[in-house]
Amino acid sequence: MSTNFHKSRPTKQNRPVAPTKAETARLPAFAGLSLDQIHVPKTGDECLRAADEILAAGLGGFDTEAKPTFKVGEKSEGPHVVQFALIDKAYIFQLHRSECENTVADLIASKHVLKVGFGLRNDRKQIMSRLGITLEHVLDLDQIFRKQGYRGQVGVRGAVGALLNQGFKKSKSITTSNWANLELRPEQLRYAADDAFGALKVMEALQADGLIEG
Repeated sequence: MSTNFHKSRPTKQNRPVAPTKAETARLPAFAGLSLDQIHVPKTGDECLRAADEILAAGLGGFDTEAKPTFKVGEKSEGPHVVQFALIDKAYIFQLHRSECENTVADLIASKHVLKVGFGLRNDRKQIMSRLGITLEHVLDLDQIFRKQGYRGQVGVRGAVGALLNQGFKKSKSITTSNWANLELRPEQLRYAADDAFGALKVMEALQADGLIEG
């Protein structure tokens, strides 16, 4: 897949602006994935089957989650969760499951799967710290928006608002919840899945608008 732009770069006078949090809150809700479309592989065989499906797709929305740190100087031990979204489902991998860790690491390092997400620099650092591997073959959508003239990190909320005209809700209580839990709550599963699925839908919208090539 090529990610080359073929539209002119905006000038300072006509820089696009992502909608604010308050503005996106007034938009129709983002149509995310339902719980029955979200899968949490728990055995080695389930992880291998999920990986085969992701590899066959060749690309997926991507993100990670980590248990937050609250003390000064405290180092994150994340990521604890790695998520891949396809067009009609998401796989949520919990790295405390040793049966799945190597399979997930292979996906992360694979150059055969394009990982589409937002702000992946921090994910890359945490992945290297925990797994000792490099996050390969990525499309960081924040960089795409910066090339279009947006300032700072647009993020999935701003991008979904700008391109899909939908409100993407990100709950602070879920953001800062314990992602190292042995079993994730339904709200955590929806949050993790939609972060990755939202990135995939934004990429599709960028392609439809001719801002990146398919």
